[in-house]
Amino acid sequence: MTGPYPPQYGAGPVGPHPRPGYPNPFAQPYPPVAQPYPDGGFEATYPGMLPPPVPYPPRRRRWIIAAVAVLAVAAIVGVIAAVVLTGGRNKQASGGSLTEASAQTAIQDYLDALSNGDDETVARNTLCGLFDAAKERRADLALAGLSSDAFRKQYSSAEVTSIDKVVLWSPTQAQVLFTMRVQPASGSRGNQPQNDEEQAIAQLLSIDNEILVCSYLPRTAGQY
Repeated sequence: MTGPYPPQYGAGPVGPHPRPGYPNPFAQPYPPVAQPYPDGGFEATYPGMLPPPVPYPPRRRRWIIAAVAVLAVAAIVGVIAAVVLTGGRNKQASGGSLTEASAQTAIQDYLDALSNGDDETVARNTLCGLFDAAKERRADLALAGLSSDAFRKQYSSAEVTSIDKVVLWSPTQAQVLFTMRVQPASGSRGNQPQNDEEQAIAQLLSIDNEILVCSYLPRTAGQY
């Protein structure tokens, strides 16, 4: 058959039309039509009771937590420091505790050793804890004898009357400024009055349950 094909049934400008009674699959759908809201609009009642509100925990600020942590750490450090200090004080009390009273006693014992010519006690103090470990002590005893002789030539007696200042270098070391009442030796040089008071400096060491006078320096004379 020549010429254009005869038009098919239902053919049109947009394609073949469906047969009568069948929907056209090529037809464009109609635009949706807005439907009215149900009666009551947005204020319609929720079906049933609303669920109870969920309780949320209060938000904690970070700076509050940080402050509490800092206070806790400070309290722990304070407790540890108190325990350490208490333990150190108890340990010193069981040994040679450096106090004004113990310093006065140690200095007085040293001055008495100088006045009495007790060279071993003088050497034990001036060696500052090394006396028992020293294998050769003759030089130390000779030096102690010279110090005792020089002290007796200047004073016939010396009595510690007060501890004026204690400077702690450590829990076991201190420098002490003290006042002593001295009785000048007969024939000593100078015009010192009887029962004169003088200041002197002593360096102390607490070791092996005793306090040693490592050095002694009168404020108005040479070192002995």
